[in-house]
Amino acid sequence: MLSAALCRRSCLAFALAGTGLAAGADAARPPPAPSHPVTDVLQGVTVADPYRNLENVKSAETLGWLRAQGAYAAAQLSRIAGRDEIAGRIEALAAASGDSVQGVMRMPGGRIYYLKRKSGENQLKLVLRVGETERVLVDPEAMAKASGVPHAIDYYQPSWNGKWLAYGIAAGGSEDASLRVRGGLVHWAPDSNRLTYNQLRDLPAGAAETETYLDSTVFVLEAGRPGSTARPLFGPLVNRDLKLDRLDVAEVLFAPDSRYMIARTSDTTLPEGRLFVAAVADLDRADVAWRPISTPADKITHVDLQGDTLYLRTYAGAPRGRVLALRLADPVLAKATVAIAEPATGVLENFAAIDGALLAQVAEGFNTRLRRFASGAPAEGQDVAPRVAGSMYMAADPAHAHRDVLATTSTWTAPPRILLASADGTTRDTGIRRSSLPPGSPELEVSEVLVPSHDGARVPLAILRRKGLALDGNNPTLLYGYGAYGLSEVARFDPRNIAWLERGGVLAYANVRGSGAFGDAWYRAGFKATKANTWKDGVACARYLIAQRFASPRTLAVMGTSAGGIFVGRAVTSAPELFAAAVFDVGVMDAVRAEESANGITNVSEFGSVKNPAEFPALLEMSTYHQIKDGTPYPAVLLIHGLNDPRVDVWHSAKAAARLQAATTSGRPILLRLDDQAGHGVGSTARQGYSQRADIYSFLLWQLGKATLQP
Repeated sequence: MLSAALCRRSCLAFALAGTGLAAGADAARPPPAPSHPVTDVLQGVTVADPYRNLENVKSAETLGWLRAQGAYAAAQLSRIAGRDEIAGRIEALAAASGDSVQGVMRMPGGRIYYLKRKSGENQLKLVLRVGETERVLVDPEAMAKASGVPHAIDYYQPSWNGKWLAYGIAAGGSEDASLRVRGGLVHWAPDSNRLTYNQLRDLPAGAAETETYLDSTVFVLEAGRPGSTARPLFGPLVNRDLKLDRLDVAEVLFAPDSRYMIARTSDTTLPEGRLFVAAVADLDRADVAWRPISTPADKITHVDLQGDTLYLRTYAGAPRGRVLALRLADPVLAKATVAIAEPATGVLENFAAIDGALLAQVAEGFNTRLRRFASGAPAEGQDVAPRVAGSMYMAADPAHAHRDVLATTSTWTAPPRILLASADGTTRDTGIRRSSLPPGSPELEVSEVLVPSHDGARVPLAILRRKGLALDGNNPTLLYGYGAYGLSEVARFDPRNIAWLERGGVLAYANVRGSGAFGDAWYRAGFKATKANTWKDGVACARYLIAQRFASPRTLAVMGTSAGGIFVGRAVTSAPELFAAAVFDVGVMDAVRAEESANGITNVSEFGSVKNPAEFPALLEMSTYHQIKDGTPYPAVLLIHGLNDPRVDVWHSAKAAARLQAATTSGRPILLRLDDQAGHGVGSTARQGYSQRADIYSFLLWQLGKATLQP
């Protein structure tokens, strides 16, 4: 089993927000950042970088400043009247809504695996259910108690016969799981005795951080044998004749009923990589004869192997997606046939093969429906649960062993359920997830509208509020957006949101360009050179919320997470007059320097490179850090980051906080909330999540005039 946790990044030995550190807590102002300015000339443009030194998060000077900033933020947040009450309410709401279940996988023999956190527990555990009996297989909470460091399950993959289980454990939010195996890239051979996994190489001393994800290798390992016996199978250093890119991160996948194996690559950001096929019988050969199927130009985003057929989701010639079927006995992509046509409406986002049919997840607006395509079904497919409202998402069934469908429901106003849908459209609740609406929850109103943007494009916006809430411009309102990688906001229920909504708060979710709300064209309209549409759409949604009297500039806040840092950061820096507050959550703040980091280089395909003269201007424009202007009255900003973040380095938030604190004239606070036992949010414990959400809501209520700061 791949279970020993490895923390590749250094874990800083000091406590920050919420961990008890008091140094600097009584200071009237946050400590000024040390500045060692650097000026670059990039593509003929002089670019100032006053806080380049903060990128060195291991230096004593930077650590001291981070320590003081984290303590100052913790002290200020703890003084907000009602903060502890909100924290208690959030935890109570989460407990009252029942258990949390995710990552459901259905395997042959009646085995159902999933990650489950029971009401009141702190971390997800890996559970096996057979019939009505549950058994815990992996318990990260026990590991956390033994070590004092939060642990989380990063990935899991059971063998086809159920004898073996591969899983990864990450500590402290680092996502650096066992053996540096890439999560989600573990697969079992049909015999259940061998598995493949992608592993990063050990970097030589002095290697640049940008080398981290280059030249990774897929290994094959016999179950039960030590990792040292694994053999290289596929990758840039193994198959030099295939001329793979150094950033081609690969997986080799199988199906229990197939004599073929598929090698698939991506740059870890965009799924449109390369595909190769070989015979499983050659798995033990030193010179596997890989035959190419496709390149990134073929725009294939998802695949599923069943028997001698490879099914592929592509947007080539079908911007809303379609599914092709390719017979692997003659794997020429031009000979593939259409298995599911591009939908007339909606976006075919994902699909899977099951026993006797194909399933497709088709998104329309903020909801996703699950359609079955089988012999005799209508051209648009058959809704698997026509009498179930909201969204349906299929559970993984990688062995294609079932005709009925295990699926999770999702709506704005009710907790999810896990249903079993039969071919005739009837459903029953499996009882795997027992959840309910917390007592005392207010009745909600949901509006889904299309908002005209700066150029006339109509942006989907969903607005949640307490039923009967007066639209007088006085409601604390939080606008959330992301807008990257083609990922869209979807209808989902989070019991923690009730703590905001029951206080008269409004929540608004925008599917700005860069999301996949209307397919590939909508995504590409917020991508690289067109990225400005992402935050301009957000500004348009803000103006709509104000015009419709949901909020006013004194009660409107905006938030973005990760790549959504571009959405929120540039909305604030381009139209600061619209917002009273903002939350920058593990955000990309310095797009110009991002590619100099380990994970930043993998995102060049999404955002562009400063080394490309055609892409540099858009990168500079989307970089919040470089668009902050001295003498500007910016709204209050809460920046949130974990010190072990492997996706967006903490220096993004550090540099933006330093620059905002020096530039703003509004007198509103710029707080840098840090956690030394967290990363990008993946793997954080429930209590870490409750605390962070309480800090966000209380900070916003304070800045939107609904709470005060205690002495």
